[in-house]
Amino acid sequence: MITVALSKGRILGEALPLLNAVGIAPSEDPEKTRRLVVPSLRQDVQLLLVRASDVPTYVRYGGADLGLVGSDVLQEQGLEGLYQPVDLGIGRCRLSLAAAKNFDVHRQLVAGSRLRVATKYTRLARDYFSAQGIHADLIKLYGSMELAPIMGLADVIVDLVSTGATLAANGLVEIAPIADVSSRLVVNQASLKLHQATIVPLIQAFEAATHST
Repeated sequence: MITVALSKGRILGEALPLLNAVGIAPSEDPEKTRRLVVPSLRQDVQLLLVRASDVPTYVRYGGADLGLVGSDVLQEQGLEGLYQPVDLGIGRCRLSLAAAKNFDVHRQLVAGSRLRVATKYTRLARDYFSAQGIHADLIKLYGSMELAPIMGLADVIVDLVSTGATLAANGLVEIAPIADVSSRLVVNQASLKLHQATIVPLIQAFEAATHST
């Protein structure tokens, strides 16, 4: 049995047409079921529903053979033990630096300055500010990042941005993009060797489905 790890939410909605094209669409609605392991339309493939941040962990340690996950999660956690053969071209957005409209970019965002930064992407944020020569005091949050500057918790935030509407609604502006983000297919390296006859055709099917959209 081959296991594919997925996460619920926006990415899953965009992934369903790909899963259907590959022939491993879920046999029941993953957004409504209480089951965490859902059969696919193929008897030899099952789908594992986990948090997005847990997808790489399940694949890395063999709890799943393949997974669909955003490149932001992969860059934050690292690619050790994972093979990343396909950019699926879905879930496109960007990881960006944002702040309140009155934030003085020219005075505060310069080498040698010190900023309080709210983000759940502490690794990526640290690398970004280090490259700019800025000392970042990182405050880890898991949601509602836009509140941090509003409530005085942080000077800036590093978070995912799609349309920018949520930033604008909360009086924030995007200052600079840090990284483009899209969803990737990741594969456990040991599984690829052990189940090559099954997994390689799946990878090829994902590639074909991605290029046809």
